Amino acid sequence: MKVLAITLWVLLFFILKNTKFVVCVGICRENEQRALESLKKEVDDPLDIPSSWVVGKDCCEWEGVVCNNLTRRVIELHISYLRIDNLEWLPSLLSLENLEMYHVDLHEATNWLQVINMLPSLVDLTLSNCSLHNITNLLHHNFSSLETLDLSSTKFNSPIPNWVFNLSNLVSLNLSDCNFTGPFPDFQVNLTSLTTFKAFENSFNCLLPEWLFDISNLEHLNLRSSGIKGAIPNKSGNITTLKYLDLSDNNLNSTIPNWLYRCKDLESLYLSDNRLEGAVSSPISNLSSITNIDLSGNMLTGKLPNVIGILGKLKFLSLSKNQFEGQVSELFKGRSNFFSRGLGNTSSLMELRLDGNKLTGTLPKSLGQLSMLEYFFISNNKLEGVVTESHFSKLTQLQLFSASRNNLTLKVNRNWIPPFQATNIAIGGWNIGPLFPMWLRTQEMIMNVDISDGGIQGEVPTWFWNLSSQIVFLNLSHNQFIGEVPIISTASWLVGLGGPWLMYLGSNNFSGSLPRISTSITELDLSNNLFSKGLSNFLCEETNVSYNLEILNLGRNNLSEEIPNCWMNWSKLKVLILRENNLIGGIPRSLEVLNSLLSLDLRRNRLNGPFPSSLKNCTKLRKIDLAENEFAGGLPSWLGMRFSTLIVFILRSNKFNGELPQELCQLKDLQILDLANNTFVGIIPRCIGNFSAMVKGKNEVGDDDELNYSYFFGVLRESAIVTNKGNRYQYDTILALFTSMDMSSNNLSGDIPISLTRLAGLRSFNFSKNNLTGRIPNDIGDMKVLESVDLSENQLYGQIPQSFSSLSTLSYLNLSDNNLSGMIPLSTQLQSFDPTSFQGNKLCGLPLLVNCSPDGNIPNHEYEDDESDEDEVDWFYISMAIGFALSFWGVCGSLLFKRSWRHAYFRFLDRGWEMLLAKLPIC
Repeated sequence: MKVLAITLWVLLFFILKNTKFVVCVGICRENEQRALESLKKEVDDPLDIPSSWVVGKDCCEWEGVVCNNLTRRVIELHISYLRIDNLEWLPSLLSLENLEMYHVDLHEATNWLQVINMLPSLVDLTLSNCSLHNITNLLHHNFSSLETLDLSSTKFNSPIPNWVFNLSNLVSLNLSDCNFTGPFPDFQVNLTSLTTFKAFENSFNCLLPEWLFDISNLEHLNLRSSGIKGAIPNKSGNITTLKYLDLSDNNLNSTIPNWLYRCKDLESLYLSDNRLEGAVSSPISNLSSITNIDLSGNMLTGKLPNVIGILGKLKFLSLSKNQFEGQVSELFKGRSNFFSRGLGNTSSLMELRLDGNKLTGTLPKSLGQLSMLEYFFISNNKLEGVVTESHFSKLTQLQLFSASRNNLTLKVNRNWIPPFQATNIAIGGWNIGPLFPMWLRTQEMIMNVDISDGGIQGEVPTWFWNLSSQIVFLNLSHNQFIGEVPIISTASWLVGLGGPWLMYLGSNNFSGSLPRISTSITELDLSNNLFSKGLSNFLCEETNVSYNLEILNLGRNNLSEEIPNCWMNWSKLKVLILRENNLIGGIPRSLEVLNSLLSLDLRRNRLNGPFPSSLKNCTKLRKIDLAENEFAGGLPSWLGMRFSTLIVFILRSNKFNGELPQELCQLKDLQILDLANNTFVGIIPRCIGNFSAMVKGKNEVGDDDELNYSYFFGVLRESAIVTNKGNRYQYDTILALFTSMDMSSNNLSGDIPISLTRLAGLRSFNFSKNNLTGRIPNDIGDMKVLESVDLSENQLYGQIPQSFSSLSTLSYLNLSDNNLSGMIPLSTQLQSFDPTSFQGNKLCGLPLLVNCSPDGNIPNHEYEDDESDEDEVDWFYISMAIGFALSFWGVCGSLLFKRSWRHAYFRFLDRGWEMLLAKLPIC
């Protein structure tokens, strides 16, 4: 009995020792009480301290403090949203097992690691988003009992210290969003107990370490957006327990290794946004536990892997933005594809993404059997054929259907009632018309509609305009709609949701006055229609309200009158396009309130006045296009100081005059400068070599291109109309790559600045039709990306620089009508141009037919021969004239002054005439 009693007491002791209570029996240890009271004093803002933290009160009753019930020692400490400058109190908590700090500002506690290393019993350590700045290597650490380490959301800007990889009892390691740099250690790590490793959103910039796939207990691995590059290792060790793998948004460039398909417990596989290539092989069908697969945004090729359809537990599948080819029906080949076995022939697939590939064929009717499908994406492919009601027969859960930019035809009954209530329908580019799709009337929850470029004609039904008040994205563009557009309103229950509200009605035949809009609309495109009258009713009707509109495109209409002076309520505008209308007058002063404006396009109206001073406050502008108007006067000196971010500056075909201000050279970001067809005088500023963007240039445009303004990437991209190579082009997609300078057709004089040759990123320049003198700069060959040069109709002299021959990208050249002389440099490019590119000079050599002398000039004898020929021709005509005069007067003079000769001559003529008449037949 005694033995049994002792055993029970020992068992009770261990139970109590390992039992944690938020409220303890008795009070906590005196030294730990003092330590926590010191903590309270360290808190920067007393208002942040929990109300239960009362000095003198048992610390075991403090919020966030957990004590052992038997020993009354603090074993857990949970703190959040405080600022603590000193951790010297912490080592007194010798029994602390769990230290958890979230959003605690520890940036002043520089010795945090050394202090925590003094806690011998620590099992769980979480310091997430704690503003730590450094993490050092430890020669000796007391973290042998550590099972959880979470240092996430802290900017260390250093490699992961080696001691982290030698915590043999560590089960979970979270180093995500720490800005750790690489590489990973190349020694054999000791993480034998690790099951979870999260290190996403870092900057490792290194290869995947092979030891990572030798951790036999690893179940969860997340290295998303961590700068990993190279190949996924082809071999794996004992990693068979993996359930979650996320390597997305890195720079991996290998094929998908087959060992991955042997992870039968894998539930989630995310490899999106890399550069993975090759095909998806058939062993992927071994992933019998998989529920989520995302391989989007890679360079995967081949046919769609139809074996994926065997995976009956699959809920999410994304293969979008790859290079898959072949029939889309490959994915649905098997009758049981995407249907769970043993679950009554039901499908578990909820989201399917196939958009942005090269898929062909017709949309399979078996799609309509996926009864659990909520989201379907297949836009931007090459599908064709007819889509009928049967394609949607069992899609009762469908919320989003995105299939734009395919060559599909929708043929459904006029009275069709879809089985779903969708929120998003995008079928832009389909053949939908000519009648308006009446089935949209049944979609009571609809919020996004794209039926653009659908061949729809006639007026938009009134019921749809009423329904549009709940639509936050509406695209009716590129159809043949007619009639007036009513007030564009927003349903009251949607107000306050924050938008964006996007309305695209461009490229139709809408007419009448511009419609008034709700203050919630953020993007409005009414361009390329037949709207008429002025802007006043649209802009000025409502007063004392603030509009959220950021993009307004009214270009290519029949709008007239002056631009009204009531922009005060439109201060959030970022893009204003009024191009190609019939607007008159000057630029109103109230435009100065548009201090968020990024792009202003007023091209091809009849606007006049000086350069608008109301743009002074629009300091964020990236584009100004005032071309083909009647603006006059000089350019203000404040241009360079105000528009430091300007990329496109076009004043072509106006009446601007005066000298070009030196301050123009302060536009460091300028890529396109077009001042052609004005009456500027004076010299070209010597400082034009300061255009930094034309010095560096760009070779590629990233996905985060700053010239995309719309909420949906690519819907409204900045553009510029540029005269280049003698033709007019519109640049949009590659605008960020293009650089151009055009000062042609002015009255500029002086020489070409030598600093021009510093613009190594300039692709085109045109200084033609001016009064420029001097020589072409010798170092023009340093402008390695030049594609077009026009210096024609000036007064340039000297030789064509030899460095021209190194311009391998040059495809257009016009040096005609100058005073250039000497030999045309030999190169593959120059001799391929038409001879008219060099005419009107004193040049020799190919492509001209004039040969050069040994010294590289036109031979002297050729000039003498030409002069001799001219003399001979002149004397020939003179001699001929003298001979004619002598002959005429020699004959006629004799007849005039000698009567007997005159009478004999005329009798001879009379007899000859009578003889001729006698021989003629009588009728």
